[in-house]
Amino acid sequence: MTRDRPSDGPREWDATTYDTLTLPHEQWGRGVLDRLRLAGDEVVLDAGCGTGRDAAALRARCPDVRLVALDGSQQMLDVARTRLGDKRVSYVHADLMEPLPVAEPVDAVMSVAAFHWVPDHERLFAHLAAVMRSGARLVSDCGGRGNVAGVTRAIASVTGEAPGDWEFADDVATRSRLEAAGFDVEDVRLRPDPFRCDDPAVLETYLATVVLGSHLDGLPVDEQAGFVRDVRLALSEPVVDYVRLEIEAVRR
Repeated sequence: MTRDRPSDGPREWDATTYDTLTLPHEQWGRGVLDRLRLAGDEVVLDAGCGTGRDAAALRARCPDVRLVALDGSQQMLDVARTRLGDKRVSYVHADLMEPLPVAEPVDAVMSVAAFHWVPDHERLFAHLAAVMRSGARLVSDCGGRGNVAGVTRAIASVTGEAPGDWEFADDVATRSRLEAAGFDVEDVRLRPDPFRCDDPAVLETYLATVVLGSHLDGLPVDEQAGFVRDVRLALSEPVVDYVRLEIEAVRR
């Protein structure tokens, strides 16, 4: 799940609206699941589980996995619990910037569209490694170097400054950080994946819910819709220019 993060920790999301959107995240999630290579009876940590869409897709493939659904937004976890129930699922409200309160070592970690909201990837990977068994796989997808560059320029044209909410790492730095945290890296790559939305109303809802949340948090309610519209109009085309950072690594 994408994640807005002010400096004092994870923000709350409008999880209900988020869950109604048709998201490119679902395709990213399928790719993560394809690369997990599970036997089907593992304990899997979904780091940044959002509303539980990817976890539900995993359970459809592997009904016997035990899931640890972790997110920094309680609203996201509440929607995930409604979707997944409590059978073979535990829910953890936690910040990926802090040591993770996971009860037992996990056999795999999956994450979709979350890591770019974590400002310190050295700490992130160290905290994940600490709750993973030796040989456990980490498979993730998040925003990488160059992600939403056009949206960033549009925000800067409206506000006068570029946003600093995201950590869009490159593949070289990510490989180094993973190795330092105790992972053997199988692959780290950047992949452009632009998302086009020609309906202005749908694009504005998408931007407001998925991309611009931390900016809207600092605005009066009566100014938020205008800000989102200004950002949309400042885009050179109705495209969110995603670049995905895809990771496959194994805990040493």
